Amino acid sequence: MKIKVLVIYGGETTEHEVSIISALQAMSNIDADKYDVIPLYIGKDRIWYTGNMLKEIEFYKDLDNNLKFADKVVLYKKDKTFVLQKINGLFKKELTEVDIAFPVVHGSGIEDGTLAGYLDTIGIPYVGSKVLGGALGQDKVVLKQVLESANLPIVPWIYFYDFEYLDNEEEILKKIKKLTYPVVVKPSTLGSSIGISYVNSEKEIKNAINEAIKYDSKIVVEKAVTNLVEVNASVIGNYEYQKVSPLEEVMGVDEILSFADKYLGSTKTKSSGSKGMASTSRIIPARISDKLTEEIKNTSKEVFKLLNLSGVCRIDYLIDSKIQKYYINEPNTCPGSLSFYLWKEDGLEYKDMLDEIITLAIKDYKNKQKKIKSFDSNILSGFNGSKGTKGLKGLKH
Repeated sequence: MKIKVLVIYGGETTEHEVSIISALQAMSNIDADKYDVIPLYIGKDRIWYTGNMLKEIEFYKDLDNNLKFADKVVLYKKDKTFVLQKINGLFKKELTEVDIAFPVVHGSGIEDGTLAGYLDTIGIPYVGSKVLGGALGQDKVVLKQVLESANLPIVPWIYFYDFEYLDNEEEILKKIKKLTYPVVVKPSTLGSSIGISYVNSEKEIKNAINEAIKYDSKIVVEKAVTNLVEVNASVIGNYEYQKVSPLEEVMGVDEILSFADKYLGSTKTKSSGSKGMASTSRIIPARISDKLTEEIKNTSKEVFKLLNLSGVCRIDYLIDSKIQKYYINEPNTCPGSLSFYLWKEDGLEYKDMLDEIITLAIKDYKNKQKKIKSFDSNILSGFNGSKGTKGLKGLKH
């Protein structure tokens, strides 16, 4: 019997369309001999939809009209199974059971542990990082604080909230000046290079901050790396083991790898349709020394374990080629295109990569089921309602 895989994507996020691209790629490459794929699209209105037509890219070109042909659904636990239930109209109908969820989601409000938390709550096994890993990977401020605590290499940086900038603009600008220009300004919780600005001088900084504030309440400013080479590594694994892909050297058109570089290609045209991160110009393996390659691979494993990541991720690095020093930029806990193109360079086809991370998720779920999660005793049996906690006195120790 085939395993029923629920591929979840979309969501109310600035990376909504990127998630669609990544999910369609994954669904078209999952081994059809082993798995039945069920799409679950989360609209920008946060309504959940399913239907085979959702597997086709043409569906999304006229989404407002086409969604009326999809089924609105909810996912819940029924006895020992997990069910997608149709909720269109007056009648509810169970459409299918589901064995495992496979989130292919990007951005705040969904990749940041939000969706993982819901899946954990109903108890369904799922592919990818859990709540903590997703949250750490999405929030650049907390991420940097954790990396600093482990003495891992990151660039000099500061952060502030939007209200702090509005109240103490001059003080914050002084702190940024101490980093020395050029700097990079980022919203704290976004990905895909959205809202990021490369700032060469003090004259440009206010516009960059105002742009970032459009997207987030917490802003990060980093010292820009000069003589920059951007290198990415993908990691597959869990807390027990990790393996690292060949490194890619990413060739951006702009000073930083922009959204257009990542998803529209270097020509910045949509005429042929986006292929997600697979469309980015890259050199594999990266043109760096064997010593630096090995150091980055070892650091990638360390970051993966430190942040409680699982499944497949991509960790991005900044290298100052003049002094041969590297810095961790950020992890992508659910990377664009799931980084399949990096594993293909290692001889691992996309179909087999997907099979590996699904199998890993099932194994982790089975191991988790062996752990004690609750006790049979009912402390509420001794609770006397309006008498407060008098009936619980014997339970304090």
